[in-house]
Amino acid sequence: MLVQASGLTKSFRAGDETVRVLDGVDLTLAPGESLALTGESGSGKSTLLHLVAGLDSPDTGRLLVDGTDLVQASDAARAALRRDVVGLVFQQFNLIPSLDIAANLAFQARLAGRYDAAWAAELAQVLGLQPLLSRYPEQLSGGQQQRVAIGRALAARPRLVLADEPTGNLDEATGDAVMALLLRLVGQTGAGLLMVTHSPRLAARLDRRVHLTAGRLQGVPAT
Repeated sequence: MLVQASGLTKSFRAGDETVRVLDGVDLTLAPGESLALTGESGSGKSTLLHLVAGLDSPDTGRLLVDGTDLVQASDAARAALRRDVVGLVFQQFNLIPSLDIAANLAFQARLAGRYDAAWAAELAQVLGLQPLLSRYPEQLSGGQQQRVAIGRALAARPRLVLADEPTGNLDEATGDAVMALLLRLVGQTGAGLLMVTHSPRLAARLDRRVHLTAGRLQGVPAT
């Protein structure tokens, strides 16, 4: 399994209270599989993605990503996993303001030693970024920056893509093109895709769907 989680719990302090966001989450994701994660706002979907990305640690439970035990891993090992294995598309774009768009697109792939100019050009074409490659992030709209963040994550052809509402700020046509890219990457390279979405239409395009409620995951039958 590319991702194997069992019994994950995570709590946060809210004033004088302790709020348990994840309460015994079990999750698996195989190479080449796409999985939609749905749930109400504040249900812990982004928290779960952060755990799988190694950006935070569970309170209890076991979590393996591409063979790395993220509960026991050092900060350096987690950073290496994000560099070499994981492509992140989160709601915060985290573009580098001092680099132009072309350099931002290539940044993750160059770090991982897998930069492919032809693939980067194809991503720029599909995402409508070719006219913007010489600009800087501050010169782009929010939707344009989101497209850059998506392209940066895919440029390195990661083994695991973690996407938090990747089409949330895009028009329907561009969102559909992004979904097609994500699913193509999964199909061609055997990558896994774990995507948070509120859209039943987009969720239905993925192999499986799970719903997070009351801190636990429930399977959703295919439609």
